[in-house]
Amino acid sequence: MVQPKPPSITAQRLPSVASWFLLLTGGALVAFYLLARVHSAVMSHVALGQFSEMEKTDPALRTAPGEQPNGKVSFRLWSLKRITAYQESLTRQFAPPLAVLEIPKIGLEAPVFNGTDDLTLNRGVGRILGTARVGQGGNVGIAGHRDGFFRGLKDVQVGDGIELRTPRGTETYRVSDIEITSPADLKVLAERGVPTLTLVTCYPFYFIGNAPQRYIVRATASDDAFNRKASSPPNAAVGKTDNKEKTQ
Repeated sequence: MVQPKPPSITAQRLPSVASWFLLLTGGALVAFYLLARVHSAVMSHVALGQFSEMEKTDPALRTAPGEQPNGKVSFRLWSLKRITAYQESLTRQFAPPLAVLEIPKIGLEAPVFNGTDDLTLNRGVGRILGTARVGQGGNVGIAGHRDGFFRGLKDVQVGDGIELRTPRGTETYRVSDIEITSPADLKVLAERGVPTLTLVTCYPFYFIGNAPQRYIVRATASDDAFNRKASSPPNAAVGKTDNKEKTQ
C-alpha cells in the first residue's frame, strides 16, 4: 500500500502565517480606529475654541464663568457616514462660529456657522440664509443633519429649553411646538412677531436615502430682557436680512 506523503513544511506553515496575518491586520484596524477617535476628541475643540477665543478678546463679550463651550461631541446617535464626514471637516479652515447652540435635554452643543452647504453641516449646524441674523431677534432658522448633530431632536419635547450663546450673551428659548412638513413649506421660517428659533432637519430620522420630509422644532425666546427688546419700537435692522442673501 502506498503511504500518503506527509505535508511539506511550507504547507504546514501556511495556516500559521495566515493566522498571524489576520491577527496583525485586525490589530492594525483597531489601532487605527482608536487613533481616529482620539484625534476627533482633540480636534473637536477647534471650532468651539475659536468662539471662546473671540469672546476673550473683549472683556465686554465674556459670559459668566463656567459657560464656555466644552467642545465635546457625542457620536452616540450618529451614522458612520456622518462621523467620517465630520472628522474630514476638521482638516478644513472655517470662520469662527456665529454662536453655539445648546440643548441640555439631549446633551447637544454645536457651533453655528453661516450657511447650510454640506461642508458646513458636517462641521456643525448652519444658519439658513435669508432668515434673521443671530442676535437680532426675528426668526432665526438653523439647519442640521438628521444623522449627525440634529439626530437628537427626535427626543426633544415641547417645553424643553434651548440656549443660543453669542458674543453678546446667552439667548434662552423654550420649545413651543414641533411639526413635520414638506421641504417646500417655507412658512416655518416666516417672522412670528417674537424672537424665535426654528431648528430644521430631514425626516424620518432613520430613512434610507433622501428623506422626503422636514422635522421642525420651533422655540420662542423665554428671556425677559430679550422679549422686552423685541417689543420695543421696530428697528429696520432687527429681524431683517441682507438683500444679498437667498433662502436655501
